[in-house]
Amino acid sequence: MKRILVTGGAGFIGSSLTDALLARGDEVTVLDNFNDFYDPAIKRKNAAGLKGARIVEGDFRNAELVESLFDEGNFDVVVHLAAMAGVRPSLLDPLHYEDVNVRGTLILMEAIRKREGIRFVFASSSSVYGSNKNVPFTEHADIHHPVSPYAATKRSGELMAYTFHHLYGTPTTCLRFFTVYGPRQRPEMAIHKFVRMTMAGEPVPFFGDGSTRRDYTYIDDIVDGVVRSIDRCEGYEIYNLGESETTSLQELVEQIGKVCGRKVVLDRLPMQPGDVEITYADISKAKEKLGYAPKTLISEGLKHFYRWYQETHM
Repeated sequence: MKRILVTGGAGFIGSSLTDALLARGDEVTVLDNFNDFYDPAIKRKNAAGLKGARIVEGDFRNAELVESLFDEGNFDVVVHLAAMAGVRPSLLDPLHYEDVNVRGTLILMEAIRKREGIRFVFASSSSVYGSNKNVPFTEHADIHHPVSPYAATKRSGELMAYTFHHLYGTPTTCLRFFTVYGPRQRPEMAIHKFVRMTMAGEPVPFFGDGSTRRDYTYIDDIVDGVVRSIDRCEGYEIYNLGESETTSLQELVEQIGKVCGRKVVLDRLPMQPGDVEITYADISKAKEKLGYAPKTLISEGLKHFYRWYQETHM
């Protein structure tokens, strides 16, 4: 049994991870500020279902709150999932993204530094790879050219985490998530949005010519990778957590149409600033060191998501 703090634990990935940790007997504290990036009622519903977890409403940028939480919790592991998310929104408010994702993460790392034996698992993002042309993306790739403020803040978090590991010995694992989807997915994310709009007969925003490709990763596979990272967190490591398969935007829309049994109407738009042509994870390191083995193809994952959507929205 481990004592684990999960920041952002009421969100999509966080609540799914917390469910898994509780199921195996861990003691979990969730820290979430229930902000209005999307409807807070969704996160409150997620939190209400986390039977056995301690739910703390608050902001991890509040150093006094964080210090008191660490004093009370005597944590073995901190899983830092909370962040301002999204590439496109970060273009509109880069200062806020920096404040939350960089300064806020430093406040957590400072609390960890002051106490011995706490392991740190940090949620990074495939966006750190930018417009890298060498695919699949490997953890040692040149990533000096992020193309959005969001990506820059996530890379900054990785770098600062390494600095704290180097100076203070904090065992640290950074996880680069690749386009996570599945039940509880945030409503503004592509698959959730496309299904909702298709079922409502509304045109779906379709950026570019449909050739952009993403490595869509099902939530159960991500959660498995995070749990494995918690149990094997030592030294300083970066891992890609993806499905290691790519799907074009055109293919995704076609599969959503099949799953929903509806024709998808497209609202064709130009490529957006900050978007990249492809994300594609090389997961060989995670396979070797974590035993990570994703199992859910996009065709099956979409069916699981649609069943959840029908149960909760229709």
